[in-house]
Amino acid sequence: MAAIHSKGLATCIYRVPEIESAKRWYSEAFGVAPYFDQPFYVGFNIAGYELGLQPEGTAPVPVHNVMTYWRVDDVAATMDALMAQGASLLDAPQDVGEGIVCGAVRDPWGNAIGLIFNPHFAV
Repeated sequence: MAAIHSKGLATCIYRVPEIESAKRWYSEAFGVAPYFDQPFYVGFNIAGYELGLQPEGTAPVPVHNVMTYWRVDDVAATMDALMAQGASLLDAPQDVGEGIVCGAVRDPWGNAIGLIFNPHFAV
């Protein structure tokens, strides 16, 4: 089997029932406007990675076993800010060892948003 020669992660897609309200929520939550904005897909450039929004029903199979973590400087403060905008707590911030802190919230549509501070990776 050949090895994958990856250049790293590229895109995280969240499926939402109503794309316009999700577009507004994510624009405010991440502080950026979409760079690609169509009825079938909205894409944001978040520090060189793509956060995509896609209307429910456009994917052939629902996915429920993936957790994506976004790098942040302060997990607890970021979670508080997202929850102030309507996200709900999924996993409280926790130091998992060696200075790494993880936590997660759910957006208003039920998608998990993982947050991580990892001092071992340079941004």
